[in-house]
Amino acid sequence: MRENLNSKNIEKHESNHNNENSDYKDLNTRLKKIKSTIALLEKTIFK
Repeated sequence: MRENLNSKNIEKHESNHNNENSDYKDLNTRLKKIKSTIALLEKTIFK
């Protein structure tokens, strides 16, 4: 019984870790797009 609970806890932890990694990658991608947009706006405004 205890082994079963430990197994479930490990799976839950791994799932949370994967979700956090995915969230981090999504955030990083969005920040890169924002950075590109800002750079483009700066080029347009400060021509």
